[in-house]
Amino acid sequence: MAVEDNNVRLVGAFAGVGSGLTKVAVGHGFDTIKTRLQCSPPGTYRGAVDCLLKTVRNESIFALYKGATPPAVGWAAIDSVLLGSLHNYRLFLIKYGLTESTPGSDTKRLTLVGHGIAGLFAGWTSAFLATPVEQLKVKLQLQLQKSTADRQYKGPIDCARQIVHAHGVLGLWTGFTGSLAFRSNFLWMFGSFELLMRAFSRLDGTPYAISTPTANFLSGGLASFVYWIMAIPADNIKNRMMATPHTIARPSFTATARQIFAEGGYRGYYRGLGPTILRAFPVNASALWVYEGLMRLLGAEQVRGRGSDLFARCADEVLRLGISVTATVSRALNLGNLFTTYGRLRKCPHCHWK
Repeated sequence: MAVEDNNVRLVGAFAGVGSGLTKVAVGHGFDTIKTRLQCSPPGTYRGAVDCLLKTVRNESIFALYKGATPPAVGWAAIDSVLLGSLHNYRLFLIKYGLTESTPGSDTKRLTLVGHGIAGLFAGWTSAFLATPVEQLKVKLQLQLQKSTADRQYKGPIDCARQIVHAHGVLGLWTGFTGSLAFRSNFLWMFGSFELLMRAFSRLDGTPYAISTPTANFLSGGLASFVYWIMAIPADNIKNRMMATPHTIARPSFTATARQIFAEGGYRGYYRGLGPTILRAFPVNASALWVYEGLMRLLGAEQVRGRGSDLFARCADEVLRLGISVTATVSRALNLGNLFTTYGRLRKCPHCHWK
């Protein structure tokens, strides 16, 4: 695939908004449990289940969505920056030759190393926006009081105001070094995502072939396990830095890492891994399914050989069958015609409709 100009592509940023909103809707409750396990004093909870039960019993089920307002807005923006820059870094690396031949095709695709590098740079880029959003989220999640009147922070705006009053505007970027370390692990996320997509593409032409959206869903969920196993130590350090009360001096990355080790040894770096793993598959599978689907819908440049070639062939097949988008939607309004449409789409030898 050739990239012929230097224009920044915005299609990834638009698709990233959908990914970010999906993450909040599916995963914020899990994230609240993880954050409390990581940042509460040792012995507060016996584990993830105990933390969940105490939270719901003492504060109600809605406590799981404490701090949801910053990520609801913030994650849409963060994933817009993360995935928008990811797409542009991928195209940049393709333009400057970090490519390889696609098996069975004349097209070029970005190498696995290139996907990892693009993920690394995208993670660093998103850290500038993610740090203040995550700091507000962490501080709000750690408030255990059931009544809003009893809480130190009345909401995200009040929290931001108190931090700026104590440390200036740069106080909102407390934990930035931890965020950089944490987000470096998008190298593993997007490198493993591409590796899994290639593995699933090898099933084409076999009884086990799956559609591209299904491969996106499974690859996103499985890649998230690789990501979190690598990222959880830095996540613990980052969240502990952000959880430090704004009334005291801002902590350093190394001092926080030493404190965690002094309290729990190497196991301390893996606090919260249980709920993180439970959350990882549904959240990231759904988010990347939405992102990749929107990228195809919006006609984004393809960076993997299979997607570009397969999508083009399937589009041609749909046209050959005489099913326009308008006709498909119209017929789907009638149950009988829905099954007729479905049956005709299944005839496409490339789509693997299930």
